[in-house]
This record gives sequence, C-alpha cells and structure tokens, in this order.
Amino acid sequence: MAPQQNTGGGAEAERPEYAGQYRLESCLGSGGMGVVHLARSASGLKLAVKVVHAAFAKDPEFRGRFRQEVAAARRVSGAFTAPVVDADPEAERPWMATLFIPGPTLSDQVKQNGPMAPSQLRRMMAGLAEALRDIHRVGVVHRDLKPSNVLLAEDGPKVIDFGISRPKDSELRTETGKLIGTPPFMAPEQFRRPREVGPAADIFALGSVMVHAATGRGPFDSDSPYVVAYQVVHDEPDLAGVPEDLAPLVLRCLAKEPEDRPTPDELMRELRSVAASYDTRAFIPGQRTVDAPAPQPGVEKPEAPPGKRPRRRVVFAGAALVLAVGGVLLSVLSQGGPATTPTGDTPRTTGDAFRAWETTPVSEDGNAAQCSHGAGKLFCGQPGLIFALNPSDGTQLWRHAVARTIRSGPPLVSGGLVQPLTDQRGALQALDPASGRTRWQRASSGYDAPRQAGDMLLLTGADGTVTGVNSATGKTEWSHAIPGQGMPYFTSFAGNPLAYAASASDDGSSTHVTAVDPHTGDVRWDARLKGVLKPFGTAGGSVFFLSVDQVYERTTAVVRYTPGSASTRRVALPVPLERAHATVHGHVVYLLAAGGSLEAVDMVAGKRLWHVETSVTRGSAPVADGGHVYFTAADGRLLAFDADKGGLIGQTRPRLGTRAEHVAASLPEPLLLNGHVYASAPDGTVFAVDGHDPSSW
Repeated sequence: MAPQQNTGGGAEAERPEYAGQYRLESCLGSGGMGVVHLARSASGLKLAVKVVHAAFAKDPEFRGRFRQEVAAARRVSGAFTAPVVDADPEAERPWMATLFIPGPTLSDQVKQNGPMAPSQLRRMMAGLAEALRDIHRVGVVHRDLKPSNVLLAEDGPKVIDFGISRPKDSELRTETGKLIGTPPFMAPEQFRRPREVGPAADIFALGSVMVHAATGRGPFDSDSPYVVAYQVVHDEPDLAGVPEDLAPLVLRCLAKEPEDRPTPDELMRELRSVAASYDTRAFIPGQRTVDAPAPQPGVEKPEAPPGKRPRRRVVFAGAALVLAVGGVLLSVLSQGGPATTPTGDTPRTTGDAFRAWETTPVSEDGNAAQCSHGAGKLFCGQPGLIFALNPSDGTQLWRHAVARTIRSGPPLVSGGLVQPLTDQRGALQALDPASGRTRWQRASSGYDAPRQAGDMLLLTGADGTVTGVNSATGKTEWSHAIPGQGMPYFTSFAGNPLAYAASASDDGSSTHVTAVDPHTGDVRWDARLKGVLKPFGTAGGSVFFLSVDQVYERTTAVVRYTPGSASTRRVALPVPLERAHATVHGHVVYLLAAGGSLEAVDMVAGKRLWHVETSVTRGSAPVADGGHVYFTAADGRLLAFDADKGGLIGQTRPRLGTRAEHVAASLPEPLLLNGHVYASAPDGTVFAVDGHDPSSW
C-alpha cells in the first residue's frame, strides 16, 4: 500500500504527529475506526501504525475490542500476517504498530489490474489457507476476511486487520442483535447465529475472496447489504468466471452449513494433491474421453448404443451434487441420449448370479452424480439431468432434463414419484418412475431447496415458515412456523417417519432438537440437549448426533438420545476428529474423519472399539451393513473395512479420469442394496460389485 501525503480521514490523517515513540510520516489509509500511518522505528524499520479515531477512543466497548485486536494480532504474528512490533491500547488515542509490508491490497490489485490469472489464484488460495491455519491454531477467528484485508506481498498473501476477530478464550462477546462483519464476505451463521461464529466462517470468507479475485465481484452481488445478506443465507453463489479446476473447491468453502466446509489443512492437501489420494496418484490409469451432446428438455427414450463417438472436452458446469436425506449413492451415465450397455471391467458372476458391471463414462468434469433406490430402479442425478438405471446391469432406462444448478440432492422416490430435489428456485416437479415424464409441477419461489421426509416435501421460507407439500400430488398440506425453530433446516433418515430440526444456542452450550411430523407439521417431541449437536442417523428408537466443539467444529463425542425415555448417552472420543462423517448400524457408530481416520464406537459399552488410519485424504460418509464398512475416496476407489476389527478387506481400482486437477465439491456415499454395493467415481462411471466378498474386488 503506497503512502499518501496529507490524505485520509480529514484532519485526522495529519494528527497526531506521534504514536508513542513513533513519528507518523504519512497516511497509508483510513477506515471507519482508525487511520493507518507509515512510521519508522529508531533503527529505521518501516512500520504501519494504526491509530484509533478520537471518537472511538472515548468508547469503553470499542477500547475493549481494540485490546482484543492487539491481543489477537500478537497471537497470530507469523509468516502470513503482519507481525506486531509495539502497541498501547490504553493510550489517549490507542494505537498498534506492525511491520510495514509493501504491496497492494487484493482489493486495489483487482481494481487496477482486473481478475487474477488462474496460476496466481491457486497460489493465493494456498497462501490464505496457510494463513488461516496458523490463525486458527492459536484460537483466533478473524471474522472479517475480505479483499481489503489481504496484502499481496512478494512472498505471498498476508492477512491483516484483526479488529473484529475473536479469540476462543475471550470474555468479550458480540452484543445480542448486533452483526459484525462485511456482508458480501460474511458467512450465513454470522447473520443467523452471530454468537456461534467459528473458524468455518473464515473459510466461507476465503471462498468469497477467491471469487472476487477471479472475477472482480463477489459470489453474492447486490448494491443493497440487505439483499446480499439474504443471498448469503438462502441463495447459491455465482461462480461464473472462476477457473473450473478451482470452482468446486471454492463451492465447498461457500457451503451454507459450517460443518460442510473444508478446514485449512484440508484445503492445502487438496490444492497440493489436486483431488487425488497421494498414495495412489502415481498408479491411476488413463481414462477415456466420451462425447456427449447437450441434453434437450423433457424425456428421451433410450435407443440402441451408438458407434464410436468423436472426442470432446466437457467443461465444468456447476459443482457436484450435495448429499441429501436418505440413503444415497452416485451414478453418472451416458449424456449422449442412447441407452448404454455397461462396459469397462469384465463382468464377474458371483454366487447369487449377480454380475458386476461398470457403465461407460458420461463426462469428465470430475463430478460423480448421486443416486438413490426406489421402485426397483436406481434414480441418478447429474447437473442438468436425471437418469433411471436398471440395478442388475446398469442399463439406462430413461432420462429427463432438469435445470442445471450448482447444488442438488440425488433424485428420491417420495409419494410414489421421483423428486429431482434440485435447488432451482421457483419450481418443483415430480416424475413418473416408469417413464420419467413430468407428473406435476408447481411454483416454489421464496423457499430454500426442498427437503424430503417420507412422502412429503418440506420447504422453508425466508421468514422461517415451513410448508409441507404432498409428494404425490404437489399440493400444500400445511404451512406454519415450527415452535422454537426460527429458521429450521430439516434432516430425515431412511426408515424413520419424522423430520428433525436442530439449532444450537448462541453460546453453544445446548442444542434445541425438534421432531416434526412431516404430514401435519405437528411437533412430536422436542428436547434441549447439551452441546452443539449435529444429527446423523436413527436406530432402535433413538436419534444419533455428533457433538462438535464450537470453535474448531471438531467432533468430540457421539450422543444418543432416546425420546421415549428422554435419556441421553454420550460417549467421548479419545481424540477429536476433524470434519467427521458418521453412520450408525445397530448400536455401533462408524466415523470417518478428514485425513482418513476411521473408527467404531459402541454406544452400549460406551467405548471405542477400534481405530484405523486408512491413508485416504478425503472420503465420503461411511455406510455399514453389519459385516463391512464402506466409503468412497476422492480418487474414485470404493473401500471396504471389517466392521468388527477395522482391517482393510478390499478396494476397487482408482477411477480418477483425465481431469486429475479437478476438485469435486462432495463425495457420494456407496449404496447398499440386496448384498450389492453401488458406487460412482470422478471418471464418470457407475459401477456395481458384490458386497459379500470385497477381497475379490
């Protein structure tokens, strides 16, 4: 940032002449709360000295925040921030001196030179991830990461201005009802639950900063901060112009829920390994490129398989589909119109006459579609398309064009019809499972993406009102608020008739859980449970939760709540797990964490049964059938572990495809069905294997 002589915030740009022992030479810039001056130490070291505006110096609350800023800046001083040299938060005009770092802010750089080149973007994202890792390690959450707070130094980006940061052990709390931050770069929880803001909010801001660096605008763009706030909470980000190899990773940073965002360490691993598991990248075979004409609206009947197709490059168009309610799998099939006969691996006949199969890749955008099972078929989704597959051999039965959106869940059978569950705002539709033709459509403007619960769809409006839509008819059955849930986000689980909303208290001491009858909207039970809890499954009349710490959002315990007896069972984990996914089978919970830690917890015995390091950098949520635990890896492998002892039993070959640099936004779970395991991979294939004998994979 270049010094400016006699410019800045009016007369305050020239006064005072000193801050402590440092003579203020010129103004570097002025903000709403203070002026930053260029100064020199006695040895000639260049410093940037922030001096608080006189009006704020008289405000005890602001002085407290400035003390916090100084303390936070001192705690995080390092390679990725401006080191603190001196400070006096008790002076008549509080001030802080940091090392002067030559270089423009990201905001100025983009204004003067336009969007950054892709190679620069990757380096900056890695540098900011490293900076946030160091900031979070010392217990600080920045809470105001934005382009003007990023300095582009010769040795990499530096994060500055900890004016509204919050150390986890700080006694200073955000006032009720007061929002602190810069709206275009604030996370949804900063608007909805200001006191629950943790490190994941900085990751969301990082995603917004990357969009600004790549395009010159934010992912949520409006002249009105109120409109931006609504967009941040409810709308999907606009990633047009973001390089296709970075867009899925940026999309993950911009996930609405904090637990769905990557940690800084995970960001660095994925930027380093470009989505491939480190231990298998060298062994990934080359894959084919398949031509696929653009889908036309409506349903297309499959035809005979085509002959040889010309090669073409399929570009990124929207990110991977998000895991939705119920059992999901993944599946991608030929986008070229004709039905496809599974190809690739030679089919194997298992003891029950099931023949393992693999479909022809449909696209190479690195996004594996997701599927569910119902009405005797697999229903699979990919951005812009819904497919029906025969689970016995992978044959495509029909396809239907839908809105191409950034996020959606797998199509689910609800009310006897296929519900696409895309995030297209303003429209809902349901399809005939036999033909794929539209059975009903209805407007749904003003609502979040629908959540399926049994044979109902639940839509939450901007004011928190929930509307229950009959999946079979598309008609509204009820519409009202849910008591105690201001903005409910519903989760439901296969085989369980209720929908669950969970919201943590402002101080993170408890979570209010409400079980709702989706047919009527009536509350069946509610409970206030200790800690910040995330529901992940039901079994035996109980609901299971991950208990996460409020600052780092690491899983520290597994909680079982039984509403019939109002009893709670909490089993603490020996070591907290980062970004854990979990599933429950019987009374055993299986957890897979970022970095590949897989473990089993017996909720009856109240202890961990086993723990294994899988060496998988990033995996899907696990699924279990009692004998095995399955999950997919970022390189397309399907892995199976012994459910009793935790040993690796078998794994399929990697299926990464030709676009190894692409980072998928989410990884689909395997699907278990009649002893068979269905999975898909970034190379665009769907495959099925025998679940009885993973060692033969």
